[in-house]
Amino acid sequence: MQIGVETAKALDNKRLFVVANDDITRMALQFMLHDENETHDLPTLEAAFDKGVEWKPDLLLLGIDVVAERGVEVLALVRSRLAGAKILLVADSRDDPLVATCQGAGIDGLLVKPLRVEDARRKVDGLVGRKRAPIPIHTL
Repeated sequence: MQIGVETAKALDNKRLFVVANDDITRMALQFMLHDENETHDLPTLEAAFDKGVEWKPDLLLLGIDVVAERGVEVLALVRSRLAGAKILLVADSRDDPLVATCQGAGIDGLLVKPLRVEDARRKVDGLVGRKRAPIPIHTL
């Protein structure tokens, strides 16, 4: 099912990897983004690194739980193994001290829960260089 997909976006396919320890977050983001992007739900960074050898992603949506588990140094590892991919951190709260640390370590963007289709698509579009078309206003 495609929800509000613009034709230009369907033709300008971007590859996204979604990695988070939380299955629900991964599946929700994959569902929200797959209509306009080639979106891969991957359970581990190692799976992303393996897939990225032949299929380079444009963007990695990374759950803050992965950073909490592996340390902020994981961001440098991602940069080296998925060269050219931007990193969009997915967090529960903007106020989490780990978010500020990740921003200092060079993430490209932040997506804060609760996850909403419009917010996720807007953030992704901005990071992959797409301009969102204005919403048409119909007058009677």
